[in-house]
Amino acid sequence: MLTSSVSVHPAAPHVIIVGAGIVGASLAYFLTLSGARVSVMEAKTPASGASGASDGAVSVASKRAGPMMRLARESRALYAELAQQGVMQDIYHPRPTYLFARTDEEVAVIARHGADLMDEGERILPLTHAQLMQRVPGLGSHVLAGMKVPDDGHALGYRVVDRFLQTAGTPVRRNTSVQRLLLTGDRVVGVQTDQETIKADAVVVAAGLGAAPLVGLDGILIPRKGQLIVTDRASTSGAALPGPLMSAGYLAAKREMVLGHLSTSLVIDPLTTGQFLIGSSRETGFSDRQTDAQTVSGLLREALAVYPSLARQRVIRTFAGVRIGTLDGLPIVGRHPTLAGLFIATGMEGDGICLAPIVGAAMADMVMEAPQRFDLSVLDPGRLGDLPI
Repeated sequence: MLTSSVSVHPAAPHVIIVGAGIVGASLAYFLTLSGARVSVMEAKTPASGASGASDGAVSVASKRAGPMMRLARESRALYAELAQQGVMQDIYHPRPTYLFARTDEEVAVIARHGADLMDEGERILPLTHAQLMQRVPGLGSHVLAGMKVPDDGHALGYRVVDRFLQTAGTPVRRNTSVQRLLLTGDRVVGVQTDQETIKADAVVVAAGLGAAPLVGLDGILIPRKGQLIVTDRASTSGAALPGPLMSAGYLAAKREMVLGHLSTSLVIDPLTTGQFLIGSSRETGFSDRQTDAQTVSGLLREALAVYPSLARQRVIRTFAGVRIGTLDGLPIVGRHPTLAGLFIATGMEGDGICLAPIVGAAMADMVMEAPQRFDLSVLDPGRLGDLPI
């Protein structure tokens, strides 16, 4: 049973976490809960990377079949448990996801995806166009059919980061860049920052693209920029739709990793503020945070075709975030294959919001050499071979 009460013994092992995004914050919470002394090093500020530029989807519906779908279900259940205990109260909220199809090919994609979801034990509800219109009034005629995944949820990344860190009472060293790892033989014993040398019993690198040179992942971690749009309020009494509208094309776009390739995969996300978050592009190999008129206007045209009621809204902001993915589409989570005392948790791409609780809990077990509550072996860095430092 998890708890929101944490205490640390002075003789507890000292663990350094590099990165104060949602995975690093989750790990800080679970490590502190396990009795470790935790220091978090952050090159900028907490949630300043992908965690603060996300749609907040705690979604099984968006995961590809296999281990990612299984892990997403387990992590979503952990979110619900944390909410019941008060740790994620008022931050994690259940809500359905609506997948939609605009072509016969996309209808077939949703049917196959629905079968995969059911194989994992997930509830689904296939919907005709008329049935979708009943649940989401205002949909355009371009939508042929869809599917409701009723048990998904939502949690804004920056709020999750703040709650984990506040509950753990974990200090964060902001604007502190980790320049290299300290080694004694083949064991990591601390870090060298741009300010000082800090010793530790273990180091966990939970940064994004900045993790690559520290742990030998150059050429393995790949940035994917995503541009997003925020509208003004369509409602003053909460979300304007019962759940996000997610294109069937989103499922395929997550798997395509071609450097220099730009695609868009539409998601219309109703925020609790009454606004809409519309996204997003997938620009593989790009790590800047600039938006451009061509991509933004393309997303808006697509969104208006799917949900014409958006024509009443104004765009008040555009922004971009950078997801960090891998060529095989799987995060990298576990012990470094050759260096003792070093652990890695990176490459989540757009799944970090959903997977953060289970990754944090599982990594805490690894670091503290406790019985494993969750099986993340499919994500083990050893699948990549030796990682030169």
